[in-house]
Amino acid sequence: MKADFMAGIQAPKADSKLPVYLTLEELGKLFRSLEKDTRTLAFRNNLMFKLLATSGMRRQELVDLTWQQVDLTNHTIRVFSKGKKERLLPLHSIVIPLFHS
Repeated sequence: MKADFMAGIQAPKADSKLPVYLTLEELGKLFRSLEKDTRTLAFRNNLMFKLLATSGMRRQELVDLTWQQVDLTNHTIRVFSKGKKERLLPLHSIVIPLFHS
């Protein structure tokens, strides 16, 4: 009976490529280089990369981020993802001081 129930239903396509992530060592190296940078947009770049690496935020969520979405009292960021779904993300302790600078 179960086989008849599932007949005609196609399984979703599986992604053939797995995402590639930085190792903790590579991430530390990136953070150190960003912190040493003194160019005009260095501070912004440091904050952006640390937000992406520590919050689970997607690129487009970062691009669309406004100050109203950042809650420094509760250490959270409210983001709106695909389909305008709302997510509440924690702010990591290494990112919080950057907002106060």
